[in-house]
Amino acid sequence: MPAVPAAVEAVLRVALPLPLPRLFDYRAPPAWRADQAAVGCRVRVPFGPRELVGVVAATGPADPAAPELREVLERLDPEPLLHGELFASLQWLARYCHAPLGEVLATALPAALRRGEPQPDTRTWAWRLTEAGNTAQAAMRAGRPKRLADLLHAAPRDEEALDDLLEGWRGAARTLAGRGLVERVAVPASQLAPAPGAGPEPNPEQARAIGAVLASTGFAPLLLDGVTGSGKTEVYLHAIADCLARGRQALVLVPEIGLTPQTLARFRARLGVPVHALHSGLNDAERARVWSAALRGEARVVVGTRSAVFTPLPEAGLIVVDEEHDGSYKQQDGIRYHARDFALVRARALEVPVVLGSATPSLESLHNAGSGRYLHLRLSQRAGNARPPPVRVLDVRKRALDNGLSRELLEAIDAALAADGQVLVFRNRRGYAPVLLCHDCGWSAQCRRCDAAMTVHGGGRRLQCHHCGHRQAAPPACPDCAGLALQPQGVGTERLEEMLMQRFGARVPVLRIDRGSTRRRDALQKHFETLGERPGLLVGTQMLAKGHDLAGLTLVAVVGIDEGLFSADFRAAEKLAQLLIQVAGRAGRAERAGEVLLQTHHPDHPLLQTLINGGYHAFAASELAQREEAGFPPFAHMALLRAESRHADPPMAFLQRARALLAEAASRSGDSVDGGLVLHGPLPAPMARRAGMYRAQLPLSALQRRDLHLALDRALPAIHALPEARRTRWSLDVDPVDLY
Repeated sequence: MPAVPAAVEAVLRVALPLPLPRLFDYRAPPAWRADQAAVGCRVRVPFGPRELVGVVAATGPADPAAPELREVLERLDPEPLLHGELFASLQWLARYCHAPLGEVLATALPAALRRGEPQPDTRTWAWRLTEAGNTAQAAMRAGRPKRLADLLHAAPRDEEALDDLLEGWRGAARTLAGRGLVERVAVPASQLAPAPGAGPEPNPEQARAIGAVLASTGFAPLLLDGVTGSGKTEVYLHAIADCLARGRQALVLVPEIGLTPQTLARFRARLGVPVHALHSGLNDAERARVWSAALRGEARVVVGTRSAVFTPLPEAGLIVVDEEHDGSYKQQDGIRYHARDFALVRARALEVPVVLGSATPSLESLHNAGSGRYLHLRLSQRAGNARPPPVRVLDVRKRALDNGLSRELLEAIDAALAADGQVLVFRNRRGYAPVLLCHDCGWSAQCRRCDAAMTVHGGGRRLQCHHCGHRQAAPPACPDCAGLALQPQGVGTERLEEMLMQRFGARVPVLRIDRGSTRRRDALQKHFETLGERPGLLVGTQMLAKGHDLAGLTLVAVVGIDEGLFSADFRAAEKLAQLLIQVAGRAGRAERAGEVLLQTHHPDHPLLQTLINGGYHAFAASELAQREEAGFPPFAHMALLRAESRHADPPMAFLQRARALLAEAASRSGDSVDGGLVLHGPLPAPMARRAGMYRAQLPLSALQRRDLHLALDRALPAIHALPEARRTRWSLDVDPVDLY
């Protein structure tokens, strides 16, 4: 009789967080089987001398020719952590970005779960007075324990609410608990939610938009294109309330952490359910808790920044992407995904509507709306009695400037403050001055590690590179000529703050809003609370252009935008137009009228004239026509192969070899290099040296997305195997938004 073949052992194929485009085979421990039930579970495995945490991505038969496999050390999840739609969408993302699946899965998991920690307790914990506490509360001595007892006497409070109501309450709670006066209890989240609040009556345009969203079934991409102050958030709130009424979950993406407290407060007041935040300002435990609560269906509304797009949604009903045009939705290192685009992919897989909202939609979204892929909803008027502010251009050619501000602009600021208004002076350049210059010999302070000037900080006492972070003290004399004529050139937000403080600081508060002044948690919100509704001055960067609702703001003064008018990046005009419209939209959002002053040396520039006379959509139509003629996105599809090394030659050598492999892959698929796939370069990066690394790039483009990805699929295995690939650090960015 012929011999019966032995059963082939099944193995676990594990995705590990490594920059290697493959899975790794391991034997299952005797206690559990290598079957489909293991897919999506985290496991701890040996890898060389280390132990790594990975995710089981598949199972299959062992390769008889393979060497003896090592055994999984530990299964970390009794049930799959990643499964269903989310797991399938992450596999799609790995294919689309041509990235290792293990790195994609690690990116999607909160850091605590990525390290192998157990899923956290997601119960809602609250504090209440005991019977003894109710008796003793009235007679307590003044102090924090007394204030806590007074809060709990009114009603039990969950820990998140106590964080907002009483600083340092945890120590007081421990004191009272030790005396048996308070106790910590787990309660249903719904029990602690405020009652739903009433909102304003939607105007006719808002009502039509709300109706269109509520009527959407299955996957439906909707572009909510509304001028600043038109009430897009009201449309979101009605859509989310309907989603909750149907027993479904809603995910809302916002571009910046600074917008999260404002959005959370408004949503919590209106929706009548706990609203969970998910962003990088939270600690690892907090992020893992919200992510796990969403996975278990307990978190019904999640508001978060870019990485929140990976939130599990087992009962999904709606996804909203606010300020969909914002560049911060694009991840610029690691796995270079775009949260808006991935939200669309997930919405399709989940079969739910996705609302993309913006006053300045991206050209990609406008093109999709124009071609019928998205339903285009317009809000052309401001909500309530608010009116769009008039824009006045100040021509400062041949005019004397005081720290970058003209006399007319300073007089307008003075008049706005005298009328008890608030003023925003917008300068998208942080620091004291862009460069330190010697007036005797022309020397300027350059970063030793980058092809960039050092920015002056601290009133001229400190130099910092905004590209690599290098810092040093400003020299007391010129290093070249030993002269003492070192002077900061140009104006940053610190210098504007100093000048405006000297001029107006005795009358009103002057607050600077930039990355340097908002490092601490909730710092931006605290700045706004400090200003309140009284007259005052805000000096800031693009952080202030992103959706903040400042009811008392009557004047926006835009200065120092001229350098943005002459960029080599084909997206620069779009970004500048969006920035100008967004920052101008902060003025006059309530009952009081607003005004925008635009100070420039180039008042006749076509971009400015188009925006002022025709608005953003006139600019977008003109820019789309130019993009189509030039073969740029959204009429073509791009990828960018980047390489860097501590020496200048390896990046170019690697990219030359990669170009040859890509050209061969394109020709094998029947595409000519001049037709299906177009290769540009390789070229030095616009900043050829950054953080001590020499940088080069190879742009790729194709009129059809399929041609681009087919060439990458065929060439990348050979590119990974190149000897030059081991002598340089390289990455692939599909759909790049910055050619830096």
